[in-house]
Amino acid sequence: MEKKELTCICCPMGCALSVELEGSNVLSVSGNTCKRGDAYARDEVVRPVRMVTSIVKVKNGNLKMLPVKTKELIDKSRINECLEALKDVEVNAPIHIGDIILHNAAGTDIIATRNVEAV
Repeated sequence: MEKKELTCICCPMGCALSVELEGSNVLSVSGNTCKRGDAYARDEVVRPVRMVTSIVKVKNGNLKMLPVKTKELIDKSRINECLEALKDVEVNAPIHIGDIILHNAAGTDIIATRNVEAV
């Protein structure tokens, strides 16, 4: 049996979680003060995923940089792949929230999280 210690990131409480595993089978979770902590711990030890946020350059816009994020959660192991795909991206204004900025970066689309007007 294996034991992993985690800090929950679901809310500001930051509960200290303890997860007991046998292989990839979660036997128990303790230390959580809510159901979200239990679900987070079970997912985190088996398949950790993250929402990635970043910025890309904007041409001809009222802002020089555009905040973007992954459309869906991606495997934690693919974060660097996602960021590498974004490093040379430059978009032309206008941009609207939800516009797809890059298709298939680490298995998901990258979308705009802010409007940028053309100048």
